[in-house]
Amino acid sequence: MTTGVPPSPAPKKRSRARTFLPLGLAAWLVLEIWLLTVVADAAGGLTVLALLVGGAVLGTVVVKRAGRRAFRNLTSTFQQAQEAARTGGVPAAPERTGAEDRNGFLMLGGLLLILPGPISDAAGLLLLIPPVRSFLGRSAERAVERRMGAATPGSLQDAFQQARIHRPDGKVVQGEVVREDAPRGPYRADDSRPPLTP
Repeated sequence: MTTGVPPSPAPKKRSRARTFLPLGLAAWLVLEIWLLTVVADAAGGLTVLALLVGGAVLGTVVVKRAGRRAFRNLTSTFQQAQEAARTGGVPAAPERTGAEDRNGFLMLGGLLLILPGPISDAAGLLLLIPPVRSFLGRSAERAVERRMGAATPGSLQDAFQQARIHRPDGKVVQGEVVREDAPRGPYRADDSRPPLTP
């Protein structure tokens, strides 16, 4: 006998990241605390305190410097757009340099230095090295491009990929949308152009 009630959908499977991320974070915290106690036993408590304070100070300086650089880039981009609007031109796409692209990794390195622990400090110091930041930036760009290329039609990734229209040299294509279904009536009285004829 059927009741007309649709069967309940199968429960969604948890992704691997959601399963292993809490375990990885817990293992990382335990390892950080254990290493701090090992360093304290070997070198003394004042040495550990000096390392923690030095890492926090260096991380704060790095984050502040990266933030200033990002704000400077944003300000120059706005100024270029305002200048283009004032002159009636099309704003040029900002020139992207490797240093600007890797600014996020520099901030991440500073944040890792601020966190207490020798593992996070080592990772933060690695991110301060420009070739490491460049390598990680290129790897991240390739991963994003690969993920966007595999997007199913109609998904959010597909919409994001379609919004990113680039010329072969990597610059953003400027333009405007011309709709075929736009109304084609006479122009306003103050417009000197003749009306469009179908």
